[in-house]
Amino acid sequence: MSRWSKISALAWRESRTARRRLLLYMSSISLGVAALVAIDSFASNVQASIRAQSRNLMGGDVSFTYNAKFPEKSQAILDSLEKSGVPVATVTSFGSMTIAPRSGGTRLTQIKAVTPNYPLYGEIITTPVNQRARLNDGPFALVDPGLLISLDAAVGDTIAIGYAKFTIIGTLQSAPGDGGGVMAAVGPRVFVSSKYLAETQLLGFGSRASYEALVKLAPGVSSPKWVALLRPKFQAENVRVTTVVQRELNLTQAIGQLADFLGIVGLIALLLGGIGVASGVNAFVTRKIDTVAVLRCLGATGAQVLAIYVAQAAVMGLLGAAIGAALGVAIQFALPVALKGALPIDVSVSIDWQAIAFGLGVGVWVALIFALRPLLALRRISPLQALRRDADALETARQRDIPTHLVNIALLASVLALCFERAGSVQRGSVFAAGIGGSMLLLWMSAAALSWVARRAVTSQWPYVIRQGVANLYRPANQTRSVVLALGFGAFLVSTLYLVQSNLLKQFDITATQSKNNLIFFDIQDDQRTGLDSILATAGQKPLAYVAIVTMKIKEIHGRTTAQWGAAHAVPANHWTFQREYRSTYRDSMVPTEKLIAGKWFGGTAIADSLTELSLDKDVAEQMKVKVGDVITWDVQGVRVPTKLTSTREINWGRFEPNFFAVLQEKALKDAPKQFAAVAAIASDTTVARLQRQSVTRYPNISSLDLSLVRKTVTDIIGKVSIAVRFLALFSLAMAIPVLFSAVAATRRDRLREGVLLKTLGATRAQIGRILLSEYALLGALGALAGMALSFGGAWGLV
Repeated sequence: MSRWSKISALAWRESRTARRRLLLYMSSISLGVAALVAIDSFASNVQASIRAQSRNLMGGDVSFTYNAKFPEKSQAILDSLEKSGVPVATVTSFGSMTIAPRSGGTRLTQIKAVTPNYPLYGEIITTPVNQRARLNDGPFALVDPGLLISLDAAVGDTIAIGYAKFTIIGTLQSAPGDGGGVMAAVGPRVFVSSKYLAETQLLGFGSRASYEALVKLAPGVSSPKWVALLRPKFQAENVRVTTVVQRELNLTQAIGQLADFLGIVGLIALLLGGIGVASGVNAFVTRKIDTVAVLRCLGATGAQVLAIYVAQAAVMGLLGAAIGAALGVAIQFALPVALKGALPIDVSVSIDWQAIAFGLGVGVWVALIFALRPLLALRRISPLQALRRDADALETARQRDIPTHLVNIALLASVLALCFERAGSVQRGSVFAAGIGGSMLLLWMSAAALSWVARRAVTSQWPYVIRQGVANLYRPANQTRSVVLALGFGAFLVSTLYLVQSNLLKQFDITATQSKNNLIFFDIQDDQRTGLDSILATAGQKPLAYVAIVTMKIKEIHGRTTAQWGAAHAVPANHWTFQREYRSTYRDSMVPTEKLIAGKWFGGTAIADSLTELSLDKDVAEQMKVKVGDVITWDVQGVRVPTKLTSTREINWGRFEPNFFAVLQEKALKDAPKQFAAVAAIASDTTVARLQRQSVTRYPNISSLDLSLVRKTVTDIIGKVSIAVRFLALFSLAMAIPVLFSAVAATRRDRLREGVLLKTLGATRAQIGRILLSEYALLGALGALAGMALSFGGAWGLV
């Protein structure tokens, strides 16, 4: 038998008395491995499902979108593609009030008018089945199930959209580009045939709508290469071009970023598990001094002794990681059920061996690297210690041991590498590692301070049981630091997540309280204002304060095109601030949601008669690289309007009030084609519903939104997020429990001996219980307080 075979056999026989204890120590890493395997596996499954279903999600190979009817040149290209045999489907999307005449219910909805061949990939799934095919046979509509509840309607009822009426023939279960989520809650979808769109009379001059054309390519044709020649022509007219490859990349990147974020929680669990391993193995080593000394007397070398116990730790670490991997796979299969309806795709779950291998590898390495530092001391045990115990010699030797320092460096490098891998970048990984390191350092210092205070604060006047319990905090082989680290970090994460959630809800409540208006009307024409006021007056409400809305685009900055300006100031030519269509207003005073940041408000600056004063949102100005004094020329529906930037504002976008990126003087836009929006504060929900019904009945083009519905939707979303927050909080606390068990089990033998001696000297079971209670009450209180104190800083940074 070879030397290493003998060592392996000896390691196996020697482990008989320590297997359960070592496995308990190593199980500290199981939750961390479970989190990594579950998160990485599920993310891989979702990304694979996205790649398989990307065309079905998008509905085509290439998408062209514009926030108005396509410009002539772009439309001509699309027409020529269709004539050449390339399938083209179009979707026109806009918001509109929908009314159910039978019940009188009204609701703001998302209208989607589609051509007969939409979608080019995938299908619209309905209840009853196969109702999509009937959509082109008449004025029919498919609606979100929630809309039926809002309108108190049923399949077969008639709904009015603008000046047209449609019969509901089914409800939507899923559709390509399924928005769902927030938008479906605020404005449920209604699918109709595009050939009945004109009958609604809602898409006149100045109407807001999004136009999308989807193209289907021949099998094997690469969408990025196919669209490469067309892209510049469309982008020159601000038409957005998206390929299925881009959409797939965006979705998979988003899922990957989410997985990295959640993986950080798993990594923290893993590092806390490592602390538990180090704590337990350190106590394990202390108990093995006699055994190792005997082995040294029998001729075993320091390297052989180290190999025996490293092999034991590696095997137990592998078992602990394997338990975690199995638990992670179970969680992976449960996640699609828990998240059903929250994802835009059907996730096909399969075992991801790469994620399992990564979790096992990282788990074993973390267990081994954290166990190796205390284990290294075993090779320095002298045969003399079989006769004379000198426990302090282990720590002294460790402080002067070069391999120990190398292990410390390897441990630090491992943590950094894992942080970089989880965070996705060196910069974010460095910040994350610094945060973990700083938090653990502060917790370790608080634990050291507790030991120092406990040693000096105890006096003979204290009751014996309290003195004995407090003395346990600083006696040799105490677990003060490891327990405070575990409990403190768990409390830190729990408190941070709770504080972030509370602050978000509080901020939302404050914003909602400040915004007393709860009903907004928009798409109001100038000649409809008097009639709308009369509708409100009949209901006993005050006349509305109207806000003009004018659509406009940036034409030039200081006489240069946006492309030239962007090239000179390192701003991409297709930056959103240059490409978007601004919906702006004019007024002579600021509103409560605005704060002046730079410059002077209108009238405070002398400018040329040919110019008009302009105020921009400060963030927009910063991204465009413009400053007070710059001249910006706008294209206001074909008319050039030169303006001078005289101020920038900070805007509270959280308030439910009309806010605008750009505000001009009245003289610039008062004669421009415009629409109006208005907000009102209505006391009764019943009155709100009645006003919405009366306004849409009299003026079908006017849409209105009950802002209390938005508030409720946001509150519901935050409520759902809070469930995830509570889950993470419980997970964070749970991952500290194995570490605590490990720390307690590490000193179990010493505690039993101490308990026996105390009972021999006359102590009762109750007194021994109070000794332990006083010790762990102090440890728990310190860990919780230290973690909560850290959480204030963490929550402040996140919020």
